[in-house]
Amino acid sequence: MVNAPGGAAPVISAWTAVSPLGLRGADFTAALRSGRAAGRPLDPEEWSVPFREASLVPDFHIRQILGRKGTRSMDRATGLAVTAIRHLLTGEREHDEAERLPGVGEETGLALGTSTGSAQSIMDFTRDSLVGKKPFYVDPARFPNTVMNCAAGQSAIWHGLRGPNTTIAGGRATGLLALRYALRLQRAGRAQAVLCGAVEEFSSARAWLEWHARADEDSAAVLGEGAAVWLLEPDASAREHGRKGLAEVLGLEFGCAADATQARTVLAEAIGRLLDRTGVTPGELSAVADSGAPGAEGEAERAALADALGGAEPPRITAADTVGDTCAAAAAFQIAAVLALAEREEIASGDTALVTTVDRDGVVGAALLRIR
Repeated sequence: MVNAPGGAAPVISAWTAVSPLGLRGADFTAALRSGRAAGRPLDPEEWSVPFREASLVPDFHIRQILGRKGTRSMDRATGLAVTAIRHLLTGEREHDEAERLPGVGEETGLALGTSTGSAQSIMDFTRDSLVGKKPFYVDPARFPNTVMNCAAGQSAIWHGLRGPNTTIAGGRATGLLALRYALRLQRAGRAQAVLCGAVEEFSSARAWLEWHARADEDSAAVLGEGAAVWLLEPDASAREHGRKGLAEVLGLEFGCAADATQARTVLAEAIGRLLDRTGVTPGELSAVADSGAPGAEGEAERAALADALGGAEPPRITAADTVGDTCAAAAAFQIAAVLALAEREEIASGDTALVTTVDRDGVVGAALLRIR
């Protein structure tokens, strides 16, 4: 349970996304309501995967975007995270690395979500240790890529962030779990401003892992990739530095279920607790951003929303319809979708949006945002 104290709720004051819709948050906002799915056919000569299509970030070449220095051994997940945070810190300006968002200094914290880090890096490094003439005939520069916190650590190094640095992993609920951790850092006085979000890469390794983990009914879901990040800070700090709070975090709730059938009940109860604590009725919700999870998890999520909201049917936002199944980054993209539609004034100031998630491992979560 996380609930903001009266009058002191942190606000999200800036955000961006590197997604299959484009390299910047503006691309994500422009394309979100277009109805255009970002999936594209995969070249079998380039990708040895069991899927025919995927939603890939277009024109994402790490060395072209970040330069040659320090990127020789950088994996795709780390590159996506470093790029997204760079865009956030520079206000998405094309060629202005010297200036960054005022008030976001080296003491800023970072809470970044991921799945296992880069599954491709882990498997490649392990394979090299098995097929080499000797087990230690591996590229030592690639070893850091095998640890889960590589993306968060490299992002902090690249951008000079010396505040608390945390990696969160929790399946599709990762983005909400990272948001909760960021709130706890602030309340404990460990960091005033926290960069928060999640990243997921597409790779042959991840594709095969998903293929073997999926049930038959969700095998057709298109895999996606990308990173969505935002700045969480006190409202007074945002105003001091000329930023308008975009959304206020009213609260979060989580639960754990043994299977999809139980997930329906656990998530419905979590939503009910969240609405009760924040004093928001189902009829007052202006939008619901669900995970769009495939298979039994998605069915459980939709049923839980129907149970918790009764006859209320607020507009549904599903980022997965356009960016694909981004797994660990799914909830982060759901939050980004709410912020994007608020920018387009499709969700008005004072409106509330509910973000929900269900993961195949049983973690469920719900967050309530109020648009500023």
